[in-house]
Amino acid sequence: MNTMDDVDRIMGVMERAFAPEYGEAWNRRQVADSLILAGTRYCLIGADGLFRIGPDQPAAGFALTRALFDEEELLLFAVLPELRGRGLGAALLGEVIAQARSRGVRRLFLEMRKNNPAGKLYTGFGFRTIGVRPGYYRTASGERLDALSQELLIN
Repeated sequence: MNTMDDVDRIMGVMERAFAPEYGEAWNRRQVADSLILAGTRYCLIGADGLFRIGPDQPAAGFALTRALFDEEELLLFAVLPELRGRGLGAALLGEVIAQARSRGVRRLFLEMRKNNPAGKLYTGFGFRTIGVRPGYYRTASGERLDALSQELLIN
């Protein structure tokens, strides 16, 4: 697998999946630089629900995580808008959790804006809110939104 090709795949999803009014998307350099750091991992899923993507096949979704000791943080998670509702997000999150478990991770964290529709997916997997950062996110129009810190205990 060529990491730079995969950065292209990640960016292809992110540019379409992250609503610009929230300013949550990373730029290409942030993604590429994060992959240099020890403990940073990514997972890609194709539109067919498989995690093996051919060299000319775009990704339908991705997850980017960073681990330290027995804890891991889900930094970015996205599925193409036109492919949502088909179980790809659940498959991708399930794979992230399974990989974390296989590496001995005990706690998986994430942070999201309060009105993020992915919250339903996270709750369905057992994530629970452990903290709130009032007004942490600012929309393009200046509205302030709370950030929810969530964790999943992995057995």
